[in-house]
Amino acid sequence: MPVIKRYPNRKLYDTQAKRYITLEGISELIRLGEEVTVIDHATGEDLTAVTLTQIISEQEKKRSGFLPEAVLTGLVRAGGETISTLRRSLALPLNLSRQVDEEIERRLQALVGRGELAAEEARRLRDHMLAMAHRPAEPAWPSEEDLERMLDQRGVPSREEFQEILEKLEVLAGQLDEIVKDTDSN
Repeated sequence: MPVIKRYPNRKLYDTQAKRYITLEGISELIRLGEEVTVIDHATGEDLTAVTLTQIISEQEKKRSGFLPEAVLTGLVRAGGETISTLRRSLALPLNLSRQVDEEIERRLQALVGRGELAAEEARRLRDHMLAMAHRPAEPAWPSEEDLERMLDQRGVPSREEFQEILEKLEVLAGQLDEIVKDTDSN
């Protein structure tokens, strides 16, 4: 996967090809099926989304009507909305559902890679997010109160209750170790 470094002078450097590259060059790599990552040379910040937005903007300037207005309007409207809202507003005009699914997977794998999420938890979360995204329009997430109520109804312990259970198990394990020691010494 090509890693492009963006320097303070706004020049872009392809670290794989070891040469400077333009936005058009990055666009060509993407059209050829490459997964490109753009990072800020000084800070290490991921600038991939910003760079892709710049590419789309440049292409729109060159070829007026590159993207249908409905898609552009959908992007603006979706802003900070949920995945399912974004999917509904964009999936039909560009058939982006596959890309959204891949982005969900990429972000979850990054969390797993950084140790912020267990692999099994990421799999469950991905399945849940994708299932919700494919459902008809409805509120994407229940309110915190509704979620607590649903978990209580199903007998799922709270984080505090779970911690208490773990602490009790540790005490019991210690007591069991003592019993086993006493039995072994007799």
